Amino acid sequence: MQKSKLWTKDFLAVSLTSFFVFVIFYMLTVTLPLFATDELHASKQSLGLIVTIFLVSGIVFRPLAGKWMTTLGQKKVLLIGVFIFLIGSILYMNIHSLSALLLLRVLHGIGFGMSTTATGAIVANVIPERRKGEGMGYYATFMNLAMVVGPFVGLTLTNTLGHTAVFTVTIVSSVLAVLCSLVLHVPEVQASSATNEIQPAKGLAAFFEYRSLPISVAGLVIAFSYASVISFVSIYAKEMGFTQASSFFFVVYAVCLLASRPFTGKWFDQYGENSVVYPSILSLAIGIFLLSQATTSWVFLLAGALIGLGFGTITSSFQSIAVKKASPHRRGVATATFFVFFDSGMGLGSFLLGILSTAAGYKGMYVFCSIVALLAIAVYLVLHGRKNQKQRIISQNESLGK
Repeated sequence: MQKSKLWTKDFLAVSLTSFFVFVIFYMLTVTLPLFATDELHASKQSLGLIVTIFLVSGIVFRPLAGKWMTTLGQKKVLLIGVFIFLIGSILYMNIHSLSALLLLRVLHGIGFGMSTTATGAIVANVIPERRKGEGMGYYATFMNLAMVVGPFVGLTLTNTLGHTAVFTVTIVSSVLAVLCSLVLHVPEVQASSATNEIQPAKGLAAFFEYRSLPISVAGLVIAFSYASVISFVSIYAKEMGFTQASSFFFVVYAVCLLASRPFTGKWFDQYGENSVVYPSILSLAIGIFLLSQATTSWVFLLAGALIGLGFGTITSSFQSIAVKKASPHRRGVATATFFVFFDSGMGLGSFLLGILSTAAGYKGMYVFCSIVALLAIAVYLVLHGRKNQKQRIISQNESLGK
């Protein structure tokens, strides 16, 4: 039987759209605290709000985007989202106060929430059914690369050319996201199945996929602990004298993630979700703890390696689980559900950890977050892992019976 084609124009277009949007997200997440401190003279307590407000606006619009995709269509929602995102990117050039920055983050967050919810739903439709797991893994790799490219480019530009160069790259990346969205074709069959649903969901079910809630809650806990890294690692590195190493933190992160991708993907398929998720959470927890203990650059970079190996694998695994739980016409809603909880964890973490860092310092904050990451093992076990293990045992027994 001929293998269905995965690397199509549409798959590349939606993956690259997601890549450019997430590059901007991660680039600004690590550089805006420096911009707010250096140029706007913002207080330490207010830095977490820069991420939190952005994510809150995205969280509010994710469920709406999921519902709108069933009426307006997936591509229209994507185009609206990326154009709003582009407008927000342009406006960073004219920010001269913290209040103006926070207002802009609301607008930018709306575009982010709409566009990333749409890309997550569209990619599930352009991937052939027989290669769904493989395709989602490659799609997740684009986002994982964005986690690396964004912070590396952002911190390098900040340390060499200044904040204006960062905002220029933000605009260029936004334009590229719009262009990729314009050439994207969403398959008509999948679009019609979403819009012609016989029994449209009502109430909260129209905005949330209940079957994806357990793994989404586990994702919230993971995102809370990871917020300490993405929101404060640049400030922490500057405080500890690791300014040069901070640019390479996410490079090491990427190398370890990409090197492990072929193995973790195969283990996920062959041995089940638990075989990948538990070691990944442990790797994340150890990496965050090492950040709290870092006194040299090599320990700081080792922490980046373990965090990249752990967090990068967890996010792709959790998103795949969330989408698999939903029926095809509910993939957009399932994607929105997962990211609402994931972004809530990131936003809540950025805000609360900003307060904690003021009271306990960054080292104390990272010790606390390593404990939270460890607790995520228990959360995953109760909400999903135990059930998944039972299902695998049943499947194995049925196979042996045959």
